[in-house]
Amino acid sequence: MRTILSLLSEAVSALWANRLRSFLTVLGMVMGVTSVITIVSTVEGMQSNLEQVFSSMGPKTFIATRFGLITSYAEYAERAKRKKLVRGLIEPIEEGCPDCEQVGAEGYASDHLKYGTTRMRWVQINGETPNILSMRDIDVAQGRYLTWEDDRRRRQVAFIGARVADKLFLDEDPIGKKLKVGDEEFVVIGVADEMGGMFGEEMDSFLTMPLSTLQKLYKQPGNPVNLVISAVSLERREAAMDQVRVVLRSTRRLLYDDIDDFTLMTPDAILSFINDFTRAFRVIMITMPLLSIVIGGIVIMNIMMISVTERTREIGIRKSVGAKRRHILTQFLYESLVLSIIGGALGIVFGTLLGELVLNSWMDIYITPTSLAIILGCGISTATGLFFGIYPAVKAARLDPIEALGYG
Repeated sequence: MRTILSLLSEAVSALWANRLRSFLTVLGMVMGVTSVITIVSTVEGMQSNLEQVFSSMGPKTFIATRFGLITSYAEYAERAKRKKLVRGLIEPIEEGCPDCEQVGAEGYASDHLKYGTTRMRWVQINGETPNILSMRDIDVAQGRYLTWEDDRRRRQVAFIGARVADKLFLDEDPIGKKLKVGDEEFVVIGVADEMGGMFGEEMDSFLTMPLSTLQKLYKQPGNPVNLVISAVSLERREAAMDQVRVVLRSTRRLLYDDIDDFTLMTPDAILSFINDFTRAFRVIMITMPLLSIVIGGIVIMNIMMISVTERTREIGIRKSVGAKRRHILTQFLYESLVLSIIGGALGIVFGTLLGELVLNSWMDIYITPTSLAIILGCGISTATGLFFGIYPAVKAARLDPIEALGYG
């Protein structure tokens, strides 16, 4: 232990003697590790938020949709030819699916919101049947959710996201207040608990109204919907999906050898698709900052080579008084390790601050540095110091003491 402390003390003293050079070397490593921490934390945070978003559907829940997950315009054009799913399919599914617990429907639009002089532009408008709430992990923070009576009477009532409540009503209690959705007046009946999301508060920027009201105000040809279905249990979800498939094929009069003209999606299937689709992006995002670390390592190697040249006489003196190759090798390896570890530690600190303060506060990307990011930062900086410090250390250890003493 005493030997290690002595080597560390010598390494720090040698680096302190060339403070500016050491600072510039450490700076390159700091920038690289900061990039790794920030980017890995961002990617991991986005992944975690994606899981949170789609897990809100509930594990027993699945969706019947016209389009499904699309990766190209050709695929979209092909699926646009499919028949639309409509609210009238709820009853046949309820009758033909004994493993279905609940069947609901949802539609979408977007519009401007206004309260007093405050506006929000192009907010997502959801039209839902009241049973959607029990199939989604959404908590009511204030007021109430939609009722079947609201839907039957096509009432102009609104259940709003936390972001909408904060933006439009500030410190006012929104319950019972009237806001405008486009040119129509709605009464706020409830506010959802804050959910967060992939990019800050976007998951909380929505307004939900009865599906019947949405279809009355936003007249779309055929009134298309997505069907949201909950199975009696997770174990029976596959059976429920098969039963729904049979009902839909029957009602849409598909022949035995016709392919489905609809798509059934589960939260885990959606997440798996997104993972596959974004895997290459994530790899590139994580790999890019490694280049700056490699550059930092090359700088460390160059600095150590210069140090070996400048301290050739010192190495000769050490060898002449009994220092062995391994002693010289260890000394220079410790110096490169100290440089890389200091750079890695500062990079972790700055990466953490950047993630928690800058991205969270300015860009609404809610992330915290993950253990993976910190482990990568520490591991990469240490490995870089060892890898790029070996050659200068070996060169120093192999110097002939007589030639070294005569250098300069």
